[in-house]
Amino acid sequence: MAKKIKTKIKLQISGGQANPAPPVGPALGQHGLNIAEFCRQFNEKTKDKMGEVVPVEITVYEDRSYDFILKTSPASELIKKAAGIKKGSGKPLTEKIGSITDKQLEEIALVKMPDLNANDIEAAKSIIAGTARQMGVEIKK
Repeated sequence: MAKKIKTKIKLQISGGQANPAPPVGPALGQHGLNIAEFCRQFNEKTKDKMGEVVPVEITVYEDRSYDFILKTSPASELIKKAAGIKKGSGKPLTEKIGSITDKQLEEIALVKMPDLNANDIEAAKSIIAGTARQMGVEIKK
């Protein structure tokens, strides 16, 4: 018989760096999960993504067991990395702070494809391009 789901927790944790400190500890602790065990498993699965922000969706069952799914890094993180910038522009419409090439845009779209609601690579590229525009990053054709 399938286990009853108690709740789902969504967190964004730096790859290979989960620890019991907030936000991880309190989020898992309130549902009675073994925090150290989760941190060990998460760090094991994300050691190749050191320093990258990795969204994780934790499904908690009523018997206090859980499983989790790793998502791809947020599009904004991938764009910042490609453009070589620390953060997005405060005034994206008037202040451009960096640029990415069409090829970089396509690479980011390919990485994000599993998590996007897009039917093909062109649709995925336009979603990522929209995020880049909102950050003040230009796309060079």
